[in-house]
Amino acid sequence: MSYYLLAETMRSCTGEELHSQNDYKYVAVLTTPEWNRERERFDMGIELEPDAGNIHNTKAEVNYGSLTGTFQLPDRENIESNDFRFAFALDEKGIVFIDDSGKAQQMIDVIRRTRRWRKPSLERFLYDFLEQIVEDDLTIMERYEAELNRIEDAILNSEEYKDLGRVTEIHNDIRKLLVHYEQIIDMTQELEENENGFFSEENLRYIHLFMNLIARRHDSAASLRDYTMQVRDLYHAQLEVRQNRIMTILTVITTIFMPLTLIVGWYGMNFRYMPELEWRFGYPAVIAVSIAIAVACLLFFKRKKWL
Repeated sequence: MSYYLLAETMRSCTGEELHSQNDYKYVAVLTTPEWNRERERFDMGIELEPDAGNIHNTKAEVNYGSLTGTFQLPDRENIESNDFRFAFALDEKGIVFIDDSGKAQQMIDVIRRTRRWRKPSLERFLYDFLEQIVEDDLTIMERYEAELNRIEDAILNSEEYKDLGRVTEIHNDIRKLLVHYEQIIDMTQELEENENGFFSEENLRYIHLFMNLIARRHDSAASLRDYTMQVRDLYHAQLEVRQNRIMTILTVITTIFMPLTLIVGWYGMNFRYMPELEWRFGYPAVIAVSIAIAVACLLFFKRKKWL
């Protein structure tokens, strides 16, 4: 378990110091067994008990004397397959994270290393903590966009690109991020409501700032999702163009050989009184006529720009 007081920086303290002082807001990180042992000491009046072992989304729920909720954070290294899950309980005195994954502690360690506050408050800590969740997302989306640009260029330049699996992977990742953002927006709205009056009106601006930030991330992800769909549509359109080109060539070849097939069939009948059968120049004449027909068809198709 870890205990911190929100002073100019996050100051590590003992459990006794945390429960005996009233000058600072606090942050605590406990595992599920530690929370089960220590929860009475926090005296939060929790009605909806946070369960770190049964988390399916990111949400917040208002209790009579506290606010509880859960986080389900996609792993940015493997968005589609891996999630970090932990719960929290919050009141006017501080926030407790019930975390068996180690993710909350990792995020708090980053805040301890990088943040100093002129006016420390629980609201400012929440802003910095929530910002950690989406901090790298813009870079991830820029990388995805650059990758989609390369794929789009390959398709437009008629380069070999037969597998749309990567585009589908990016689409699925972005779709999961969008669901994640929507859940965070819902949770932030619960914080913004401030139903229990845990946050001061002055410091609610930090919650508003994060709401604007997550809304921008949501818009960026939605645009990128639409881009993946455009790339897929472009691929299918180019595929149809190639297929139509192939069908055009096959049609031209078939059209050229139709009169030649007629000639072959005509002279393949071998009737007794066909004069050309005994004509000395019959065979060269048929060759010449066949070549003339093929050349005439090719010139005609070229003139019509069908080739």
